[in-house]
Amino acid sequence: MIEHAVPPSPEPDLLGRGLPDALLAVQAAEGDEDSFAVLVRRHGSPLLALARCMLGSPQDAEEAVQDAFVSAWRRLPEYRHSAEFGTWMYRITVNRCLTLRRRRPPPLPLDAVVEPAAGDAWSQPARCAEQDAATAALSRALRDLDAGQRLCWVLREVQGLSYKEIAHVTRASEPAVRGRLFRARRSLQEAMGPWR
Repeated sequence: MIEHAVPPSPEPDLLGRGLPDALLAVQAAEGDEDSFAVLVRRHGSPLLALARCMLGSPQDAEEAVQDAFVSAWRRLPEYRHSAEFGTWMYRITVNRCLTLRRRRPPPLPLDAVVEPAAGDAWSQPARCAEQDAATAALSRALRDLDAGQRLCWVLREVQGLSYKEIAHVTRASEPAVRGRLFRARRSLQEAMGPWR
């Protein structure tokens, strides 16, 4: 007896290859959970990195990003596509992080440094001590920045957003963003002068 090969049923493209965020957002707004899952996978990591920089705590960062995605899911029908989906998510995440920071201080100081691996610490203790001190100095310098300057610096230097995207996220003009970045860079350059 010859068995007929039955073609496998098409599975949804859970990676959303080739589909733009705008189309996925429209599908998600219509209730397509798979499309929203693709958006979460695409944007989750950079948003988590942003939240960690803003909050200083991995647990608080995860909570902020999760809350931001829940809020986005609920507000998708309101999303007007005036900005890219990723930029819209940055704004929601920043707002959530600011709310968390107002409610409670970060559990870890910003100058907390991750301990180096045992092999590295024993092989070059002077270099490790210097790196730890430089990292602590940078953390202090970032902490001492005005909140707006720090946010713009993180969005530009860590997240790689354009000036236009940062302006949208922070609800400021592009010239204001450029000014904040200029002042932040100048302050950091002065603070890190001894470490050059």
